[in-house]
Amino acid sequence: MGLRCGIVGLPNVGKSTLFNALSNTKAEAANYPFCTIEPNVGIITVPDVRLNVISDMVKPQKTIPTVVEFVDIAGLVKGASKGEGLGNQFLANIREVDAVIHVVRCFEDANVAHIPGTINPVSDKEIVETELQLKDLETIEKRILKKEKIAKMGDPIAKKEVTILEKTKYLLEEGKNVRSYQMSDYEKELLVKDLQLLTSKPIIYVANIDEHSINGNSYSQQLSEAVNNEQTEVILISAALESQLAELDPEDQNLFLHEYNLAEPGLNRLIHVSYKILNLITFFTTGEKEVRAWTVKKGSKAPAAAGTIHTDFERGFIRAEVIKYDDLIHYKSIHACKEAGKLFIEGKDYIVRDGDIIYFRFNV
Repeated sequence: MGLRCGIVGLPNVGKSTLFNALSNTKAEAANYPFCTIEPNVGIITVPDVRLNVISDMVKPQKTIPTVVEFVDIAGLVKGASKGEGLGNQFLANIREVDAVIHVVRCFEDANVAHIPGTINPVSDKEIVETELQLKDLETIEKRILKKEKIAKMGDPIAKKEVTILEKTKYLLEEGKNVRSYQMSDYEKELLVKDLQLLTSKPIIYVANIDEHSINGNSYSQQLSEAVNNEQTEVILISAALESQLAELDPEDQNLFLHEYNLAEPGLNRLIHVSYKILNLITFFTTGEKEVRAWTVKKGSKAPAAAGTIHTDFERGFIRAEVIKYDDLIHYKSIHACKEAGKLFIEGKDYIVRDGDIIYFRFNV
């Protein structure tokens, strides 16, 4: 499965600068509103040291990482839910992503215009959040009007749906996001999959700080406190520093990171948190031709994991032959793991674990 994250925020908060640092696709970054009109898309490989370790042992012809797709979406302004600025386009683009990365300005720079005037990360966050909630309210109200007519005719499914919609409408009117409450499978099917409500999507906040505030500042602290009760995370990233880092070769990157006391690039942290918030894990396949990483939902069973490789693998699934990554590290090779009895034969009910190395047997 592909992971698609949308980078959003007010104009001039550093979205495109961050995107440029993350991707080989260079989005235009400039000091004026709506610099990004059509969403820019970048396909970025997921850093995973385990893939490199496995590849060094197996020595395949190719090593293929899994990828994340980042989408740089046009800046949103107050009134976007009613079509102000590029609101309709912005909101439509958000519907197409798996997770939202909300970039919030947490730096001062007189040379970079800020639409609201003063730097206030909490207010900026609330502007974007309110517009998403208003758009969801509009979607909900339209569906209620449609389903109420059917419910009045005695349709039990329509009645159930109206009840859920009314509850969700009240939640949004209270200024809360759909993702803030526990949903049943039925509610998820309706609100997330069918209606694709914007505030149902997982969100990660990126506090865009200056290079002198690597460990945070008063603005990033305000943002962290404002989202303290949400099921989310705040990542401190200096988009300007990441942009410089992206231009360096690997050796110089390490020196650069050391200079700023950073363990890894912001990109790595952002991807890892994206996986965590979307409940994703990685498994690996190996062979002489290729070693490859694959992404699945945590809790996926072996046939579903096989289906990420090819639908025929899921339909004709027989069994999965599994080696644990830690066993591979201990025994140093696939062959040695087999000799030590560390290759496990698993059936259709096996739940794939993060780091599993799997060979699927199937009927064509």
